[in-house]
Amino acid sequence: MFQIGGLIVFCGLLTQTTALLEALPLPLGQAQPLPLTPALASSPTDLAGSLTSALSNGLLSGGLLDSLTNLPLLDILKSEGGNSGGLIGGLLGRVTSVIPLLDNILDVKVTNPQLLELGLVQSPDGHRLYLTIPLGLVLNVKTPLVGSLLKLAVKLNITAELLAVRNEQGRIHLVLGDCTHSPGSLELSLLDGVGSLPIQNLVDSLTGVLTKVLPELVQHQVCPLVNSVLANLDMTLVHDTVDKLIHGLTFVIKV
Repeated sequence: MFQIGGLIVFCGLLTQTTALLEALPLPLGQAQPLPLTPALASSPTDLAGSLTSALSNGLLSGGLLDSLTNLPLLDILKSEGGNSGGLIGGLLGRVTSVIPLLDNILDVKVTNPQLLELGLVQSPDGHRLYLTIPLGLVLNVKTPLVGSLLKLAVKLNITAELLAVRNEQGRIHLVLGDCTHSPGSLELSLLDGVGSLPIQNLVDSLTGVLTKVLPELVQHQVCPLVNSVLANLDMTLVHDTVDKLIHGLTFVIKV
């Protein structure tokens, strides 16, 4: 009986001693392990920002600016048939009527192409994304006799629909849906021109032609590139984005 009572007292003293030792400060250089806490989930704005940044970098590294620089504007303008109807002929007719000394050769070069800040909007049901790709460039119109005749600043938005779809193997991917130029987004403005010439008539004629052919021409260059960029996005980013879209969760915050 005495031995059992002594053992109980000893255990009580041992418990008190252990508690006192745990309360003492640790010596310098000896770190106490921190309790494990779950990692914080990425905020919606982080995911949207990461996605737009990845898309922008992908477009640039994929050669977007080079494709804009090499737009075959002159070839398109010279083409016959379809809706063009030999637009360059009509344009040159107007040009030479305004400037009789000009030869029947007109060169249109694209300079200073730019990709401006991308815009991202989520559909009301949360299952789709709409990516706005704003582009800027300068058209330099040259002639053999006069040289640089005029410069036009161009702005145009391409809108791409991004969808989460399941393939035959059951895997979910982020793919391109509709992709087209935004109606009414084309802006043409005169930057520079030969002051001694009746330039406004030429500008009006040229902008009328470009309004018909330029948006679709840019669209055909940009949309396949968007599709390629989507196919090569980081898989973690794609998974996080697709997960939000499948469940209709809002992660694009309007500002």
